[in-house]
Amino acid sequence: MYGKAFAPEYQGALGSLSVNSSLADVLVHATEQLRAAERDGTPQEAARCSLAVAEAHRRLGNNDDADRAWKASYRTARGAGDPGTMAWAAWSGGTLARQRGAMSLARRLLALAAELGEHDGDMLARGYALAGLAETGRIQGDYEAVDALHGQLLAEARERGEARHMVWALEGIAQMRRNTGDHDSALAMFEEAAAIAEKAEDHRGRAWALRGVADLVSVRDGDTERALALLSEAAVLCRTMDLAGALAYNHKMRGNVLYRARRYTEARTMYETARSEFRAMGEPRGETLARLGLVKSLARLGREPSRTAADLDELHRAFDAIGLRHARRLTEDAREELGIAEPVAA
Repeated sequence: MYGKAFAPEYQGALGSLSVNSSLADVLVHATEQLRAAERDGTPQEAARCSLAVAEAHRRLGNNDDADRAWKASYRTARGAGDPGTMAWAAWSGGTLARQRGAMSLARRLLALAAELGEHDGDMLARGYALAGLAETGRIQGDYEAVDALHGQLLAEARERGEARHMVWALEGIAQMRRNTGDHDSALAMFEEAAAIAEKAEDHRGRAWALRGVADLVSVRDGDTERALALLSEAAVLCRTMDLAGALAYNHKMRGNVLYRARRYTEARTMYETARSEFRAMGEPRGETLARLGLVKSLARLGREPSRTAADLDELHRAFDAIGLRHARRLTEDAREELGIAEPVAA
């Protein structure tokens, strides 16, 4: 059993905000409350409001503003002797660092958040931080290292009835299984995540889960139209909540679905859209993935093999610099698919 999804990152005077609140509205409300807390001289409340400001900016793709806000939250909470809010601020900073491709910094901040949460007895903050560490490892391709942690966090979420974390853990495990070829299991887990998110009224989690279902419906079943319909449904949720990053990944997945259907001109357009969105929010992982799709689409549309080869070399280095082992392998798969020779070692 599980209850309705809630947003523990909205605290204090912002505790009444819903997990589905428009991020633009969250930003306005949190900024107003932050100013009030500063006028009233209540640093703990100011730290909590800065956390909400940071999370709204991060999800809206305003990375520089998010960076300033989480650091302000951490400093203010430390001055107020509030390790619990310090933990949440470090979690926010670690999540932002991962979003920006700074994986080592993400690990350090998320480990700090887990330590602070445990020290303060805030097991929810600790759980979110551990989830962030697991997701960082998954994104980098360290599946063996983080598979057990994903499973542990899923079990804990089921025991506590935390729908939002159940959805997150299911999606993470499903993505690893999809990437290792277990499509049936992956699809079942994404579908379970989507169903839980719908019942728990977790629109963000449902949008991500529908994206996963669409991917599997496309790659396993070849059902292009159903996949596109699922992505359209997810995109509506993203736009309703102003989820800039999730919408960009939705557009990138739409490109993938169209590419598999050999609709290369349409795929190119979607990859270009996603690349621009990721670039605007400073998210190198998403931008590089969209660029890979764009390079493949252009190759299918007749681009010179030498230019494709040069782009794949560059993308391989870019993935390597970010530390994305699975994504780096995608460039090798693209070479094989497109008949592009491996570069000759110097």
